[in-house]
Amino acid sequence: MAPDIIPVETSSDFPAATTVVVIGGGIVGLVAALTLAERGVPVVVLEKGRIAGEQSSRNLGWVRKMLRPTPDLPMAQAAEGLWAEMPRRVGGDCGYRPAGIMYVARTPAEMAAHERWLDSVKGASLDSRLLSPREITELAPGAAEPFVGGIYTPSDGRAEPTFASSAIARAAMAKGAVIIENCAVRTLSTAAGAVGGVVTERGEIRCEQVILAGGVWSRRFLGNLGIRLLTLPLVASVLRTDPMQGPTDIAVGGPDFSFRKRHDGGYTITQRGALFAPLLLDHLLIGPRYLSTLMAQWKNLRVTLGRDFLDDLALPRRWGPDSVSPFELVRTMDPPVNVGLNEEAMVNLTAAWPAFRKAWVAQAWGGMIDVTPDSLPVIGPVAGIPGLILASGFSGHGFGTAPAAGQLAADLVMGRVPLIDPAPYRLDRFQI
Repeated sequence: MAPDIIPVETSSDFPAATTVVVIGGGIVGLVAALTLAERGVPVVVLEKGRIAGEQSSRNLGWVRKMLRPTPDLPMAQAAEGLWAEMPRRVGGDCGYRPAGIMYVARTPAEMAAHERWLDSVKGASLDSRLLSPREITELAPGAAEPFVGGIYTPSDGRAEPTFASSAIARAAMAKGAVIIENCAVRTLSTAAGAVGGVVTERGEIRCEQVILAGGVWSRRFLGNLGIRLLTLPLVASVLRTDPMQGPTDIAVGGPDFSFRKRHDGGYTITQRGALFAPLLLDHLLIGPRYLSTLMAQWKNLRVTLGRDFLDDLALPRRWGPDSVSPFELVRTMDPPVNVGLNEEAMVNLTAAWPAFRKAWVAQAWGGMIDVTPDSLPVIGPVAGIPGLILASGFSGHGFGTAPAAGQLAADLVMGRVPLIDPAPYRLDRFQI
């Protein structure tokens, strides 16, 4: 069962032409559209299903700098400032609260990893600091586990996936963007070797530039164009509780659980240490490129082979502009919940903070994450297709960094000085 998203009344019009088309109505694409609309650039967002219907509404809602890889830290820092500005930009609440994030460690080895990260980001002007067991108790009272320590960033926080994208979409439309739901883009059309438009199930829209922000679907879209994108699909299983009295407003991550306070008074909880991997063809095609990561994390993967493989195999990988695309066959990716992982999360969490024994689970869902080999997204031009900018592969971190990632994509489309250095996110890094 998917989370309930605040509905947005999108356009029923179908324009013949625009300047920029954004493929994908997730939060990154919506921020890009908002940025372009604010700058007076005509933009159309095309979403095959509902806006934010997939991972943009199914993620944990964390907005963090802490434990980011060094190359990704500037984007996380930029996103934090942009989240703080978002209520002014959209004229409403996105649920952003800098309430802090804390990770707790059970072992000296886990604590040493936190110390190494903190040492690696000296000079980055972060407020992250190590915690003693006593400080953990002060920040999140009622812990029953003897944690050896932790790491804490007071300025990190959270936003609300179920209504942030809706607020951004409404603001983008108010500023001139056109958003069309239930309209899949089948392929690109070209003019003089560059992007000339997009071919949709409803016809063609001429344009000068395209931003592909299709999440887990971007690999299949590009594959049909002969472009290889390395993203591997993995599923996170999540649950939410009814409103309850919890130990803290700080979001807390343990080795095998996490929780964060929600705007409705409940908590969003997951088994932080594990992901679900229902085997698909892509796991066989590109899994070897992830071999070192998979070997290191193998104990944290729950792998199954079943109906999902056959369903994925039935979806086309090559199609023409007049053919029904896979994006029309599957409007919303709704992966199965791994009940076992959610049960593990609750067992581990209640052992750590017994207050959660009173929690009543109200809902559970799965979200498909598109993971790159280095866990950094791809944001930048696609070689061989002038006019196409890619913004995908966020590896589970897209929501938190979306304000910066979407603006970066808009900067690149417009040829502006980019918000941050896009070099760490170039597509050709996987061919080096």
